[in-house]
Order: sequence, then C-alpha cells, then structure tokens
Amino acid sequence: MDNNHLYQQVKNDRILRRYRWSCIVFVLLIVVSVAWCLTLMLGQSYIPPVDVFSVLLGENIPGASFTVGYLRLPRAILAILVGMSFGLAGVAFQTMLRNPLASPDIVGVSSGASAAAVFAIIILDMNGSSVAIFSIFSGLLVALAVYGLSYRNGVAGTRLILIGIGVSAMIESFIAYLLSQANSWDLQEAMRWLTGSINSAQLSQAYPALISLLIFGGLLLSRTKDLEMLRMGDEAAAALGVSVGLTRVIVVVCSVGLIAVATSITGPIAFVAFLSGPIAARIVGSNGSLLIPSALVGACLVLIGDYIGQFVLPSRYPVGVITGALGAPYLIYLIIRVNRKGASL
Repeated sequence: MDNNHLYQQVKNDRILRRYRWSCIVFVLLIVVSVAWCLTLMLGQSYIPPVDVFSVLLGENIPGASFTVGYLRLPRAILAILVGMSFGLAGVAFQTMLRNPLASPDIVGVSSGASAAAVFAIIILDMNGSSVAIFSIFSGLLVALAVYGLSYRNGVAGTRLILIGIGVSAMIESFIAYLLSQANSWDLQEAMRWLTGSINSAQLSQAYPALISLLIFGGLLLSRTKDLEMLRMGDEAAAALGVSVGLTRVIVVVCSVGLIAVATSITGPIAFVAFLSGPIAARIVGSNGSLLIPSALVGACLVLIGDYIGQFVLPSRYPVGVITGALGAPYLIYLIIRVNRKGASL
C-alpha cells in the first residue's frame, strides 16, 4: 500500500511539473507574440492593428504595406528565428557541459564565424551569400578545433571553456588586424558582422534561418531526455542508458550549426546565447526541459533589444550593442558568484 501511495505521489508530481512547464511555455509564446505584434505596429509611425492584419493577409494599403511588409515584417521574423537559434544553441551547450559559462559566445564559435566573414569581405572581396557560406563553414571549423583541443579522455566543460576563451582572444586579434587593413567601404560592411544587426533584414534571409532551426533544432529537441540526464554527470547518464559520446556529438554539431547560420545572417548578436538559458532556468525552475523556453527567451531578447536600439534610445544602435550591454554585467556577476563558491573556471 505504501509503495502504491508513493508511486501515485511521484506520478502526480510529474504531471504537475509537466502542467507548470506547459503553462510557462504558453505564457512565453504569448509574450513573444505580443512583442512581435508591437514591433509591427510601433516605430517612427503608428500602424493600427487592423491595417497590420490586412497587410499580413496580402491587402495593399498605402503607406502601411511598405512600412509593415518591407521594413518591419522581415525584421521581426528574422529577430524571432535568429533569437530562437541563439537561445536554443546556448542552453544546449550549457546543459551538456553543466556550466553556465559554456556558451557559444564564450567558447569562440561566434567569433570564428565573424572573423571568417570579415576576412571574406576585406581580403577575398566577397559579398552576399558567398560571405554567409564562408562564415558558416569557418564557424564549424573553429568549433571543431576547440572541441578537438579540449578532448582528452572526454571533454571537460572547464577545459573547453578555457581553450575557447584563448581561441576567441586569438581570433579577436586577427579581426583587429584585418580591420586595420580595410578601406572605409569594406570597414562599414565588416562592422555589421562584429556588432550583430538586423538593420538590413530581408525576407529571403529568413529561409536559411528557418531551415536551420527546423533541422538542427529538431535534432536537439529529439535529445531532450538525454540532455536532461547529462545534467547528473556523464557516468550517471551512461548508467541510465544514455549514449554520452553520441549525444555530445549531436549537441555540438547542432548547436554550432544553429550559431553559424544565425551569425552568417545577422552577425554575432552578443550574449543572447549566453543569457537565454539562465533566464529560462529562473522561470522554469525544476519543472522540465529548458530547450523550448530558452528559444522563446532568445526570441524575446532579440525582438525587444532591437526595438530598444531603434526607437527607445536617443540614437540608433544595432541590437548586438543592446544585448551586449545586458549580457556583460551578468557575465561579471556569474564569474564573481562562481569564484565565491570556491569553484574554478
């Protein structure tokens, strides 16, 4: 009888946690939807909701069709897709390595993709989609190099972070050298890849971001249970039947793919991948997986950050400047907190 009562209690607790997780995800979906709608209505001019809805249905409304259809809609869609990509990839890294500092921003993936784009623009005189493709493959190579250098009887989170920081420092020096050799026209184009911006958003750019999110994001979501077990440690996860090595490879490839594609479109939007997981963890708690909540938080950060950078502050700033201003203090706080606990990075 006691065993049956205990089993029922555990079952009820599991159902309650799933219900809470579903409610949290639903609320985050509403927040993203509201933010998306407001970005379509508000700006230098106000477009009524009825006109916005009509434009979305394909009607031609003087003034509103251009403002919403060609200026605001591509920007809002790209902000959601890129934000979800950064948020999903960031929390996957952090969960796999059980370290909030293990974000693609920190371990060099974003820097590698950006450096490749700057090199392609300034030295190889590339433009358009060729720069994006070159950036994607270079970001994957940098991630592979960092992963390979940190591998020794497995990949320890601390070792990967330290090597990633070292590689990032080398890449930043290389970028600084390239910028010193650039002419004024190439310099303006290169800076977009270094700050993170969706100012030149086009609807055609949303397709590779959507495909990347569906493929790589879908693969990550298929490994949700394995990722949750990795939180307990590699040995415990392996004892529970998780293929630790295969799961790590899938997570690394998918996360780097999401980051590389997103960065090739907008540049490295600073700290979105780093912040989304911890924010989602505070909201969700122990109620379930952080993958979907972190993706939605990432979408909120990019949407709201871009709006603040464009219309709230006295001057206009790229979204990467706004998210960087939010993320840098949190990074300092996190390092101080870890240090006070006596842990090593």
